[in-house]
Amino acid sequence: MHTMKKALPQVKRREIAESGEDWVRFEPLLPGLSLPVLARPTLPGVDLADWASKHRARVDEHLHRHGAVLFRGFDIASAEALERCIRAVAGESLPYEERSSPRSQVSGNVYTSTDHPPAEHIFPHNEQSYNQAFPLRLFFCCVTPAQEGGRTPLVDSRRVFQRLPPSLRARFLEQGYTYVRNFGGQFGLSWRTAFQAESPAEVEAYCRRNHIQFEWREGQRLRTRQVRRAAGLHPVTGEPVWFNHATFFHVSTLPPAVASALLAEFGEEDLPNNTWYGDGSPIEPEVLETLRAAYHAETVSFPWERGDLLVVDNMLAAHARTPFSGPREVLVGMARLFPWDDVRPVPAPS
Repeated sequence: MHTMKKALPQVKRREIAESGEDWVRFEPLLPGLSLPVLARPTLPGVDLADWASKHRARVDEHLHRHGAVLFRGFDIASAEALERCIRAVAGESLPYEERSSPRSQVSGNVYTSTDHPPAEHIFPHNEQSYNQAFPLRLFFCCVTPAQEGGRTPLVDSRRVFQRLPPSLRARFLEQGYTYVRNFGGQFGLSWRTAFQAESPAEVEAYCRRNHIQFEWREGQRLRTRQVRRAAGLHPVTGEPVWFNHATFFHVSTLPPAVASALLAEFGEEDLPNNTWYGDGSPIEPEVLETLRAAYHAETVSFPWERGDLLVVDNMLAAHARTPFSGPREVLVGMARLFPWDDVRPVPAPS
């Protein structure tokens, strides 16, 4: 009996070690900060992709609770390593379709996070919320952190929704918003790049499939118009989230000097990007100020370290980018395509 008592704890310890669940520890990144949660290895040599493939449910649990997980100390610093982690956590990676941001393809469906100039601030947004189907999972890996700046701030979409005045939310919940793009000028992406198409017929087919109105103008210039929802219930947590590009694409969100120059050059109708209420009426300046203030109030950020992997639930957390100096390489991938048609509407207040 004495021998059996000594053997039982050894068996139990071996089972815990072999399960691997305790090889990664989750903890707050900073005291009192929920977004993102930090995940670190508890012993050397943990293969994150291998661990995550066995414990995907645990990763999802933390994503649904916190909105994003920052894996640090696993040395995920290449397109190949990123692809392995995407497959382990969320399945096959997605191509970048209906593009609105300049990006370069690195390998397969891994891209540079953005090719916007380093001096530009990129406002918080939920990736491709204007598409009929959007990725539920985003993956950012840091190959080279900037010398200064270059952070990827996060914003809790649930907290933004709750922060907005009910009267403001009500109009957007009822009407949605209208997103208008103009292609063919000297600013913004070309329609060939945005739609990854070579002919007008391909663009038209895509637009019809995705409920986008289109109008060809002189010189093969294209104008598109799409009405999209502004919020919905998260498919797993059931929480209401503010999930749209109404603020991001509005001309007034640009730096004042840039907005003034674009308006002087194009006028409101011909801007590369702009938004209105769902019925086509202008969004009031004070409403846009309230929206921007809500994003800013809920913004959190952290400095990148080489090898960091940030996994984001795209509906629960918006992301941004701060200006930077020095070389910076952050790669991005997307996964788990989810259709807007399957997003339940936010119930009307009783």
